[in-house]
Amino acid sequence: MEFHKINEPFDTHDIKVSDLHVIHIEEYGNKNGIPLIFLHGGPGAGTSSIYQKYFNPAKYHLIMFDQRGCGKSRPYGETSQNSTDELIADISTILDYINIEKSHIYGGSWGSTLALLYAETYPERVISLVLRGVFLCRKKDIQWFYQYGASEIYPEYWKDYISLVDNSRTDDILVEYHKMIFSEDDNVANKACKEWSLWEGKSSCLYPTKNVINAFDECSISLARIESHFFINNCFIEENQILMNIDKILDIPCSIVHGQYDMVCPIRQAYDLNQVYPKSKLIIAKDAGHSLLEPTISKEILHIFNDLAD
Repeated sequence: MEFHKINEPFDTHDIKVSDLHVIHIEEYGNKNGIPLIFLHGGPGAGTSSIYQKYFNPAKYHLIMFDQRGCGKSRPYGETSQNSTDELIADISTILDYINIEKSHIYGGSWGSTLALLYAETYPERVISLVLRGVFLCRKKDIQWFYQYGASEIYPEYWKDYISLVDNSRTDDILVEYHKMIFSEDDNVANKACKEWSLWEGKSSCLYPTKNVINAFDECSISLARIESHFFINNCFIEENQILMNIDKILDIPCSIVHGQYDMVCPIRQAYDLNQVYPKSKLIIAKDAGHSLLEPTISKEILHIFNDLAD
């Protein structure tokens, strides 16, 4: 498996998308190549130039950007004017700004959610979807990771995670964490952000790796603030909205890569999507968890985009 070369962006932009938010955008590869927009996870994780290794720079015009409140976008960690509808609108704003009418879209984890919601809103602007670690944002999907489910698989990590929550207040851990993350006491808030992010980082790979855990730790403030803000509001969408609106994207080809042992977003979510989406192809990485950096998932994503460029 040979990854593509990591290059500097050929152009960068910082565009104002509201009276509060400025979005940072980077363009890589071939300006006249196949248009592809990369949607990162979280929400609140931000993107990284290392992800361009999956895309042939001679073939693709790759657009990467940090969603509202994270990465190099400003203001950092901001949750005001930060909702799903606003992120969907930002994608169209970016495509218009770069003068792209239609694009392929890659999205992993929360990025898969956003990719699906964008496609259901603007199907005429989407050529194809490539999704990794599908997250459907149903209540049970959120509860699995933040209340009961993954807790039974990783009890040692879960013990660290809930150590900040009073024993009498464990009926709704998401609510309790949201209070701590947005505490006016910086020590309380920072500690909560760190534990929130480490719980996800430790659970993202079949065999936890220091690089992945460190990456979650580095973005802990934006990740915890924005994720908890979205999840406590059910991601600002209707229950089961993605599957209910699947008829809007039935003509759009879709490849889905999902780890068999994904404990952040269990494979049932990818399976449920695949069952109602005939033009989707589900590829199960039999020895992988959630992270894009899982070797088998990396290999499958690389193959999909190499084949797409041929």
